[in-house]
Amino acid sequence: MYQSMSSAPARPSYHAAIGKIDYPMTNDYMFRAVLQRSKATLKSLIASLLHLDPDSIRSLEITNPIVLGQSFNEKCFILDISILLNNHAHINLEMQVLNEHNWPERSLSYLCRNFDQLQRGSSYLEAAPAIQIDFLNFTPFPEKEMPEFYATYQMLNIKDHHLYSDKFRLSVVDLTQIELATPEDRDWNIDHWARLFRATTWEDVKMLAKKFTNIDEAAEALYALNADQTIRDQCLAREDYIRHENWVKNQMSELKATNAELTAEKKNWATEKADWAVEKAELTTANEALTTEKAELKTTNAEQATLITEQAALITEQEALIKTLQAKLAALKDS
Repeated sequence: MYQSMSSAPARPSYHAAIGKIDYPMTNDYMFRAVLQRSKATLKSLIASLLHLDPDSIRSLEITNPIVLGQSFNEKCFILDISILLNNHAHINLEMQVLNEHNWPERSLSYLCRNFDQLQRGSSYLEAAPAIQIDFLNFTPFPEKEMPEFYATYQMLNIKDHHLYSDKFRLSVVDLTQIELATPEDRDWNIDHWARLFRATTWEDVKMLAKKFTNIDEAAEALYALNADQTIRDQCLAREDYIRHENWVKNQMSELKATNAELTAEKKNWATEKADWAVEKAELTTANEALTTEKAELKTTNAEQATLITEQAALITEQEALIKTLQAKLAALKDS
C-alpha cells in the first residue's frame, strides 16, 4: 500500500517545464488569475511594493473577484485587481501592455475613483488611503531625460515640497526599465517581481526562483493556470482583443495621417485658388486699364487727325494767299 502510494506520479510542477511560456503575466488576464489564485503571492507582492513587513499585513481582500475561466464581455469587464488592505487602505493593481498614450489621465481617474468611497454621513477624516499601482510594459513619460523603474507620485506643495496628504498615492513599475532599479528597489525585491512578470520562458522563471524563493508559489500558479484550458481560452481572448485594439489604433493613425494630408492639400488648393483669384483680379484690372488707355489713345489720335486736317487746310489757304500775293506783285512790276 505504501509502495503504491509512493509510486504515484507527482503533481506536475513548473520545475519540469521547459521552453516558452504560452501566456506570461504580461497577459493581464493571467496577471489577474495568478494573483487571485495565490493569496500568498499577492501578499508578498504588496509587501514589496509598499515596503511593508509581511507580518504587518493582517488581512488582504480582493473586493472585485472574478470567476476564473468564465467568458466575459471585453467592453464591460475590468481586469484591475481591487484590494482592501488591513480592512482600511484601498489598493488597485493593473497590468497594462498596450500604450494608448493616455496613461496619466487614466491612472488618475482610477485613483480618484478608488479614493472617493466615503459612505453618506461619514466624516472626511475617515477617508481611507487610496493607492494605485500600475505595471506598464512601456515607458509612461518617454520625454523624461532619466526614466525610472519604480516611481511613486504624491501631491506636494510645488514650493517647499510639503506632502499634502499621505492618503493619495500613485506608483508605476516600468517593466521595460528593470535595469534602472535602485538599491532600495532591489532590497524590496521589486526588480524580481518585474522579472517574473516579464519572463517568457520557464528557464527564466526557474533561474529567478533560485534567487528569490518568494515567487515559487506564483510560478506554480502560473504553470497550473497555463495548463487550464478555460484560462488559456480567456488569455487568448485577451491577446486577440489587444491585437484588434492595436489594429484599430494603427488604422486610426493611418486615417488621421491621410486626413491630415488631405486637409493640407485642401488648404494648399484653397491658397492656390485665392492666389489665382488675386491674379485674375489683377489681370482684370490691368485689362481694364489697357482698355481705358486704348480708348484714350483713340481719342488722342482722332484729335490729332482733326488737328492735322485743320493744319493742312490752313497751309492750303496760306499757299493760295501766297500765290495771290505773288500774282499781284508780278502785275505791279509789269506796270
